[in-house]
Amino acid sequence: MEYNFRKIEADWQKYWAENQTFKAENKSDKPKFYVLDMFPYPSGAGLHVGHPLGYIASDIYARYKRHKGFNVMHPQGYDSFGLPAEQYAIQTGQHPAITTETNIATYRKQLDKIGFSFDWSREVRTSDPNYYKWTQWIFIQLFESYYCKDADQARPISELIAIFNAEGNTKINAACDDNIESFTAEDWKNYSEEVKQHILLKYRLTFLSETEVNWCPALGTVLANDEIVNGVSERGGHQVIRKKMKQWSMRITAYAQRLLDGLDKIDWPQPLKDSQTYWIGRSEGAMVTFNVDGFEEDKIDVFTTRPDTIFGVSFMTLAPEHELVSKITSAEQKDKVEAYIKATAKRSELDRMADVKTISGVFTGAYALHPFTGNKIPIWIGDYVLASYGTGAVMAVPCGDERDYAFAKHFGLKIPNIFENVDISETAYTEKEGVNIANSDFLNGLSYKKAMKRIIFEIEQKGFGFGKINYRLRDAVFSRQRYWGEPFPVYYKNGLPQMIEAKFLPIVLPEVEKYLPTEDGKPPLGNATVWAWDTKTNTVVANKLINNKTVFPLELNTMPGWAGSSSYFNRYMDANNPDEFVSKEAVNYWQDVDLYIGGSEHATGHLLYSRFWQKFLFDRGILPVDEYAKKLINQGMITGTSAFAYRWEYNNHEDEKTKKIIFVSKPRMDKIIKERSTIEKEGKNVKIDPTDLLREAELTKASENNQWSNFTPIHVDVSLVNASDELDIEGFKKWRPEFKDAEFVLEDGKYIVGREVEKMSKSKYNVVNPDAICEEYGADSLRLFEMFLGPLEQSKPWKTSGISGVYSFLKKLWKLYIVNGEFSVSDEKPTKEELKTLHKTIKKVEEDIDNFSFNTSVSTFMIAVNELTALKCNKRAILEPLAIIIEPYAPHIAEELWKNLGHTTSISKVDFPEFNAAYLVESSKEYPISFNGKMRFKIKLPMDMSKEEIEKAVMSHEKTQAQLQGRTPKKIIVVPGKIVNIVG
Repeated sequence: MEYNFRKIEADWQKYWAENQTFKAENKSDKPKFYVLDMFPYPSGAGLHVGHPLGYIASDIYARYKRHKGFNVMHPQGYDSFGLPAEQYAIQTGQHPAITTETNIATYRKQLDKIGFSFDWSREVRTSDPNYYKWTQWIFIQLFESYYCKDADQARPISELIAIFNAEGNTKINAACDDNIESFTAEDWKNYSEEVKQHILLKYRLTFLSETEVNWCPALGTVLANDEIVNGVSERGGHQVIRKKMKQWSMRITAYAQRLLDGLDKIDWPQPLKDSQTYWIGRSEGAMVTFNVDGFEEDKIDVFTTRPDTIFGVSFMTLAPEHELVSKITSAEQKDKVEAYIKATAKRSELDRMADVKTISGVFTGAYALHPFTGNKIPIWIGDYVLASYGTGAVMAVPCGDERDYAFAKHFGLKIPNIFENVDISETAYTEKEGVNIANSDFLNGLSYKKAMKRIIFEIEQKGFGFGKINYRLRDAVFSRQRYWGEPFPVYYKNGLPQMIEAKFLPIVLPEVEKYLPTEDGKPPLGNATVWAWDTKTNTVVANKLINNKTVFPLELNTMPGWAGSSSYFNRYMDANNPDEFVSKEAVNYWQDVDLYIGGSEHATGHLLYSRFWQKFLFDRGILPVDEYAKKLINQGMITGTSAFAYRWEYNNHEDEKTKKIIFVSKPRMDKIIKERSTIEKEGKNVKIDPTDLLREAELTKASENNQWSNFTPIHVDVSLVNASDELDIEGFKKWRPEFKDAEFVLEDGKYIVGREVEKMSKSKYNVVNPDAICEEYGADSLRLFEMFLGPLEQSKPWKTSGISGVYSFLKKLWKLYIVNGEFSVSDEKPTKEELKTLHKTIKKVEEDIDNFSFNTSVSTFMIAVNELTALKCNKRAILEPLAIIIEPYAPHIAEELWKNLGHTTSISKVDFPEFNAAYLVESSKEYPISFNGKMRFKIKLPMDMSKEEIEKAVMSHEKTQAQLQGRTPKKIIVVPGKIVNIVG
């Protein structure tokens, strides 16, 4: 009876699907346990072996918890809105929904093949109108709310309106825009409805505003900071510029402190917490106002964490985008300033923040007035100042800040010293403690802490500033100029946004002929001909019916990629409820996620925005907890082992048409590089025939004479390389026909490729498809091997050749249950050694799973099977619990063994075997027997022997007599359970 993994795995995957084995109930007497994976974006490439790593880990834990008596929910779905499907639609005209559906089918097939215990009855897709109906609904709730700072929570906007009606806004302490004017109750009542709506937009938690955004012309959309890498779009590597656009934004800044405080309540990786802490960026300081010389109405507000250094200010720097720049710039400086602003617009904020080496700026020609001394301070613009952080203005204190110091040195600006006995001739002094303030009027002689208190008191007394806590976190831009995203449930009346009533949701994406922006620059939804809202029929109607009386234009932007992922984990709790986002019964039972596994790359994107939405929905009484995931684990990356061929290209300069491409194998290339180094040292200048590939040193010199280019490594599809790193040359030429005439320099008759560990990626041709692994070795082998590669949180390279060892282990496990070619187990009583092997395995596997040390469990299984094989164990009392403890890791083989053991139901919910420490108690001890402190041999004796019995047994042993040779020892030292030492 052979281990036929293909049939076994197909049979059990079918069984699980037909019987909904892993379906979780929203009502149970069992304790709940909610295991969550970050749901995937279904790309056209499908899964590679790196993708399932976290899913396998979470599945092991979910299966283990079922064995431990928990009602486990382990759902799965798809984050199915995204740019790739839209880009494909632009190129081919195929609707993104068709592409997405095809990709999801591929993903589902691949996921099922690996044997995950997902509850597919709860599947969600962010692009499904039945799902994004609730994303739209949450957006409406945000629009209908404001943040009350006194209550420290979101409250209904109706409460704010009631306060305005009763007392105006003079006593309101709420998160809002900066430019709010005070008004009385009488003023409010006299305002037109339009004015009231404009005012309320300044308080709502989602609002329209003119915002500096990252605009990607190539993609035709706004990008979030986390969607930009090294100054270009993460998707496609396109240029990103800064520009002002009217956008929807989320007032996440209202939750800044709570987002910080909440990190103390959750068991998330510390590096991820540190990333969020830095991103939120809490800092304490003061807001100080500087007047502008010659511009009475205009002032520059500056937030500074070091107001105690205000007497060291020698210039000011504004962000190039600052609203005052164009107004205060002198005629002489106008051209320079405008050119600088234009150049800066091509750089993203992240790029500007990261670039600490480049020093650039332009003088505006204007001056600010020092609030204490009245001295004129030159106003510059510089791209190291960001409009989105603080106020977009910096009071530059070069003696106390390295960037200001470098800026001042570069442009020859003054650097006054305000620190006692500190040399600033070479660098700025950036420490806070250990030195007193000098040359600062009333602050002279004060320490940092005392100076901070005094300066804040003074600026508040004089009325040009106040103490303030500031955050780096900015309100999140929530608009994207894309087609393939959630439509906003918004129409416009007199230019003001109106929400569509929740009962008429979802507002479904319209059909369009083109997925690009319109010719006049509107987002792709501007191409729709049926995209207007009829307030009489409450339906979407043709644009031509717009009359601005009963039919109004709908919002043309769509929501960003993070919208659908910001609360999907709550929807899983009640995924099929058409009437509520999540019922009280379901959410009060499941409460929150017990274990969340996903990538750390989402630290300041999804993982921050989702915490914001959770806190908001908690404030509004929709959810019972304000943090949604108790524990989060960031799985490491499975990297690919890329293969490289090394190209040299030869041009005969006497005949430019002559071009020869030669691929040099890795060993030969290494020799050439070594020879090159020798030639350069000896200063040789050798003229040679460049086609003589045997004369490597001379060939290298030819390279230096520009006859040959340097080596160019070219990625090779790993499927064309065997386990010995030998390239299939003919296969390579078919794959890359542009190299069909290339010559290959072989090493011992073979072309040996170079290897390098890189991120597994389609573009690097190092992707390994899990389907191929499952076909050749089985899903259980894949699951065990991925865990065996190393600790879950660490990155580790994939090497397919290693999986054969795991496959051999499974065959060895199978053989434990086979006697004379048939499945057979004995009901005999197990021996002490067999019980010891079983129970030390139970103990270790439980400890490993609880500590997420899945790699060491695989080693434990291998040791256990080897020991049981050596003991020729075939006993039910041992092999039945062994099948249970291995089930979380290798569920298919475990199910088959369980069935063959005579059981008629799935193994998946059978109680996990209980560890019994008694079976690990040793009955004997191997004593080291020493003579005058030197160990000569060992004797195995029963553990329950007395001191006298141990001495008698040792002294009567033939090896002892041989050592003594008739002598009588002076002393015999016996320590029961440890040692015996014979002296003399």
